[in-house]
Amino acid sequence: MTRNIADIRRDYEGGRLEEDQVPDEPTVLFDEWMSLALESEGEDGNVMTLATVDSQGLPHARVLLLKSHDEQGLVFYTNYHSHKGSELANVPYAALVFWWPSLARQVRVEGRVEQVSTDESNAYFESRPRASQLGAWIATQSVVIPGRQWIEERRQRFEQAYEGQAVPRPVHWGGYRVIPDMFEFWQGQPSRLHDRLRFERRDGRWQRFRLAP
Repeated sequence: MTRNIADIRRDYEGGRLEEDQVPDEPTVLFDEWMSLALESEGEDGNVMTLATVDSQGLPHARVLLLKSHDEQGLVFYTNYHSHKGSELANVPYAALVFWWPSLARQVRVEGRVEQVSTDESNAYFESRPRASQLGAWIATQSVVIPGRQWIEERRQRFEQAYEGQAVPRPVHWGGYRVIPDMFEFWQGQPSRLHDRLRFERRDGRWQRFRLAP
């Protein structure tokens, strides 16, 4: 290593995050921030980290893509038999983190997780490119495999099996919705004196708090 990572520093700068200038509903503010992130970060604007815990309480995190969001929650898609699928089956709660470096912004989300409806999973699956549809069949996600050749052989098998016909959605593949009970918005500021606004759902209503940097 030619560079000491302890010496790497960035002084963050961004607009102030003031209580009287943000919506009362965190989903509205998240939509505003996501729209700006898609402009500034391009195809990486919807990248997020998903954190789950297994049946022993051990944490696990990975990066994936947000595919939709509204006042009901935030939706992503995956293999239900994957590690994250198994973890969510045992402990149906998750945390999400979005980081947008060009905006010096971060959003944290925590909440309960549920599978989306069959119709919603089908609609999204049908919108995917054919190669991605086949990929849902080819990749037995998180399973130990003997090598790359195993994947290529499965690719050929499924390409032949569905040649000339529509690719159906596997029953083991679909969406999850994170139903938030917490949003935290972080806006970077100089000298590490960042702005942090936290929204918590209490008794069915959102309450807002400012946190120390």
